[in-house]
Amino acid sequence: MPDLKGGIRRSKRINDNQETPAVLATTAQRGGANRGRGRGRGRRAMNQDDNAVLVGPGACGRGCTGINLPVKHPVEKTAERLVAVEEEGSTSPLPERVQFGNSPVYTLDRKLGKGGFGQVYVGRRITSAIGCTGADAFEVALKFEHRNGKGCSSGPPYEWQVYSSLNGCYGLPSVHYKGQLGDYYILVMDMLGPSLWDVWNSNNQMLTEDMVACIAVEAISILEQLHHKGFVHGDVKPENFLLGQPGTSNEKKLYLVDLGLASRWKEAASGRHVDYDQKPDVFRGTVRYASVHAHLGRTGSRRDDLESLAYTLVFLLRGKLPWQGYIGENKGFLVCKKKMATSPEMLCYLCPPPFQQFLEIVTNMKFDEEPNYSKLISLFHNSIDFNSSIRPIQIDGAIKLGQKRGRALFELEDGEQLRKKLRLGSPASQWITVYSSRNPMKQRYHYNVIDSRLQQHVEKGKEDGLYISCVASSLNLWAIVMDAGTGFTSQVYELSPIFLHKEWIMEQWEKNYYITSVAGACNGSALVVMSKGTPYTQQSYKVSDVFPFKWINKKWKEGFSVTSMTAAGSKWGIVMSRNAGYPTQVA
Repeated sequence: MPDLKGGIRRSKRINDNQETPAVLATTAQRGGANRGRGRGRGRRAMNQDDNAVLVGPGACGRGCTGINLPVKHPVEKTAERLVAVEEEGSTSPLPERVQFGNSPVYTLDRKLGKGGFGQVYVGRRITSAIGCTGADAFEVALKFEHRNGKGCSSGPPYEWQVYSSLNGCYGLPSVHYKGQLGDYYILVMDMLGPSLWDVWNSNNQMLTEDMVACIAVEAISILEQLHHKGFVHGDVKPENFLLGQPGTSNEKKLYLVDLGLASRWKEAASGRHVDYDQKPDVFRGTVRYASVHAHLGRTGSRRDDLESLAYTLVFLLRGKLPWQGYIGENKGFLVCKKKMATSPEMLCYLCPPPFQQFLEIVTNMKFDEEPNYSKLISLFHNSIDFNSSIRPIQIDGAIKLGQKRGRALFELEDGEQLRKKLRLGSPASQWITVYSSRNPMKQRYHYNVIDSRLQQHVEKGKEDGLYISCVASSLNLWAIVMDAGTGFTSQVYELSPIFLHKEWIMEQWEKNYYITSVAGACNGSALVVMSKGTPYTQQSYKVSDVFPFKWINKKWKEGFSVTSMTAAGSKWGIVMSRNAGYPTQVA
């Protein structure tokens, strides 16, 4: 049984060599009423370049005054490789001029990037500009999405709704105008500078501790404000953090762009946290930076943005993540497995302590836990130069936000301790739960379970009114399905080194339990589950070195049916029961 199969197997659709945002299963249309459920069923295009900066208001790849960036265009180059997968639905020409209502008239200039949802161009104002930034700037970013493209079949892109809800939010670029011209939906946005990917690439693919610490502080503050509005970003990575436009007062300011995968963690009407759900065939985000929860198809929440930020920070500091380099159909599966097997100590080896501490905190957060943003920011206190004039990234906004909270930026509450690490890096000790809710049935699936963890999962299921309905084994690891619709009233099980332990089974028969599921392991051990509340009236089983076909035929004639079957090594174990409800059987 392959590890983690259900959680991320669909990630094979991602290009073998690159990683980009993708939705690997049909999800609610972008902008639909249920979009706020975290794992809604929108359709996120599968861009096939890991380093492509999609959309965004940024003039990606441009020079950045103040950090000695050479003038380069890495984003344009990588973006051009996306042509093969873009499906805009038409080859309609782009409008030469853009104007909505009383907005200035803009003409199209150079292309900044191209992604799964659209294209981004520089828009130049025809009339004289008043300033360098904002709606009065000479240059803006124009994002075009075709009306027949992904996510636009039912109207304007979902991202428009998100920007409408968040416009003015700290750390997000402003949308000045939006509308439709011909076949295209168009956003007129702030023009920005290079992405953190560009900065990293232009600095020998490694940034200083001081710079990454400043990025951490400012990014946490931006995410805090985004989360405060009830949204999670869903695709935090270096390509989606951009600096301000070079030559302006904002050139050291950090911005978060691309809200195409943003979703609500808090219901707009009630203010309640969205419900937990898990859809193993749905992956949203970028494989390299996605949280483990995202790989496993779990509903997105605030913890996922912060875990992705942790991976982003380590990448910028060290220049590489341990799960880079996987190729082939199972790339996403292998990346998830590696993330689960990599402890914070291993991942943050040679990193300053704050980065490991940050990772430990965010990877141990609960689904609906409110992050302590002030505490997270305080971790980087000693890594940041207090001389604001020489800071590589502006953190004035983070300082102001900290003052509004009534706390110093780097203040740590008295007595606060970092939470004990739980992700220890042992893949065998990790567990996955797939939860499916139907009426009136509930079901959970645990697999890759070692012997010592079996009881924990079974007892938790029992507390929730679930009984084991099926068991299996592969490579001496167990898989169990627990179900609320079995009709069982009581249940016992034994994990024994003896294959179908006769004495224990007979003892349970005396108590009116019947075998309802069996599984044998490679090492000869067996898991036997016996339950009350079955329709069975009599039961028999046989252990044999060959498949006991004659015995089965004999029992069929006596009114028995095969109800469970397993094997371990060369041994077969067959369980047959009377009153099983099968009118006929063949083997």
